[in-house]
Amino acid sequence: MRRLLGPVLVGVAVALAGCHGVKVDLGASPTASSHSGKSSAKSKNSQNASSAIQAAGPVSAGSGALRVLSEPQAGLSAIYKLINGAKSSIDLTMYTLRDTTAEDDLAAAAKRGVNVRVILDRHLEKKFNTPTYGYLSSRGVHVTWAPAGTTYHQKTLTVDNKTSAIMTLNMNSNDYAGTRDFAVIDTSEADVAAVVATFNADFAHKKITPPDGADLVWSPTNSQAAILTVINSAQHSLAIENEEMGDSVITSALESAAKRGVDVKITMTAESDWNDAFAALVKAGAHVRTYKDSTKVIYIHAKAVVADAGSSAEQMFVGSENFSVSSLRRNRELGIRTTNKPVIAAVATVLADDYAGATPFK
Repeated sequence: MRRLLGPVLVGVAVALAGCHGVKVDLGASPTASSHSGKSSAKSKNSQNASSAIQAAGPVSAGSGALRVLSEPQAGLSAIYKLINGAKSSIDLTMYTLRDTTAEDDLAAAAKRGVNVRVILDRHLEKKFNTPTYGYLSSRGVHVTWAPAGTTYHQKTLTVDNKTSAIMTLNMNSNDYAGTRDFAVIDTSEADVAAVVATFNADFAHKKITPPDGADLVWSPTNSQAAILTVINSAQHSLAIENEEMGDSVITSALESAAKRGVDVKITMTAESDWNDAFAALVKAGAHVRTYKDSTKVIYIHAKAVVADAGSSAEQMFVGSENFSVSSLRRNRELGIRTTNKPVIAAVATVLADDYAGATPFK
C-alpha cells in the first residue's frame, strides 16, 4: 500500500494511452502493503508443502455480472454511487480508509437508515485507521476492528447484498490520482452471497472458511493455487502487474512459463528488494520493466495476471493479493479469477500500455 501524505495535484481523469499519474509525496516503501518481509528457508519449505493441498477454486465467465474500473482513469465516482444508492445495507472491509467523500457518504447512508458496517485492519494499520474509526462510529456507522493477529488487506464494498466491488485499491484519496489499480463490480449472486457470509463472520469475529462463490480468490485459503493455475495455464502470453515479487513459488512458476516459451511481461514499480527475483526472471527469458519509485510516474499497486489475452483459453486473476508469503498464505485477501472477455480485454489493454511506458530492468 502506497500511502501519500501530501495534497493531490492532478485529477483522476488521465488519458489511457501513455498514462503517467503524478504523486506528490513518497509514502511507505512497496514492502509496506502486505509486509511480507523476507522468508526463511524453513517458511519457504512449509509454504511449498502446504500449497500442494490447496484447491484453486472455481473460475467463471461471469457474463453480464462483471465489469471493471481501471484506476486512476475511472475515478471513484462509481464506488461513491454504490454507497449513495444503498437502500438497506453497506458492508465495507478495508485495509486503510482515509477518504472524506466516502466517509461522509457512509455517514449519510447510516443517517437515512441504511445498516452500514465497516471492518478496518488493526493488525498493521490501527494507528492510520483510528481517526476514520472515530469519525464513522460517532455518526451511526457500525465499525469494528478486524480480528486480532491477522492482517486484513482485503478491499471490498458490498451494497444491499446484491453488488460487490472487489478492489485492488485502498480507499485513500491522496493515493488515487497517480496509482494503478482496478476494481471489479460483481453482481453474481453466488459471489455476493459468499462475500456477505464471510463479512458476517469477520464482523462477528467468528472463524470461517470463505465460500468460493462462482470465481472468488481468497487468502489464505485458495489464492496461491488460483494464481498458479492462471500462470500455468498460459500457452502464449502472460501480462503481470503486482506491487511485490516476494513469493518464491509464484516467481518459479513465472520462470517456468518463460522457459516453455510463454511471452511473460511483468510491469512493477522498482524496488531493490525484488532485484534478485527480477534478475532470475530475466535470465529465464521473462521481460521485466519497471517505473521509478517517483512522484512523477504511475505507481503500480494493481495485482493482476492475464493469461493468453484474446484467445479462447484466456483467463485472469485480479484482486488484493500481492506476490508475498504473507499476502497469499496468512492475510485476509479477496480477488477474482475469471474468463470474462470484456473484463480481460480492459485489464490487458491497461497492462500493455503500462508495460510500453516502463523501462527494461537491468
